[in-house]
Amino acid sequence: MGKRSTSRRLAMQAIYQADLAGIEIEAALRNISESEKFIPETLDFASFLAKATWDARGGIDKIIEQLAIDWPLDRMGKVDRSILRLAIQELKIGETPASVIINEAIELAKKYSGEEAAKFINGILGAYVRR
Repeated sequence: MGKRSTSRRLAMQAIYQADLAGIEIEAALRNISESEKFIPETLDFASFLAKATWDARGGIDKIIEQLAIDWPLDRMGKVDRSILRLAIQELKIGETPASVIINEAIELAKKYSGEEAAKFINGILGAYVRR
């Protein structure tokens, strides 16, 4: 797995942990980064993505609610919501091709949620990109 893929996984896990436990994103990042050894570039990018996503989650959640017809945020799994938040924030940043971000989000969903979640996430992100 490349540095950026690992960074996205760590960022998603930190966002999930902060959401689930109600802790600050910095504390979640510390918890995640202490579990394994990572190269500094991986941790830096994970931290950048997680903090940017966490800070923008209010606006991102509104986007998700608009795109996820008949699926309120509180009905979504926290993992799925974390993946969507992360991917939409990275799409908004615009430094990485949309196809790469969507593919990585789908892979995270397959690994940490399930096949149906991967389809759901693909649909939401595809709709976001077409907007």
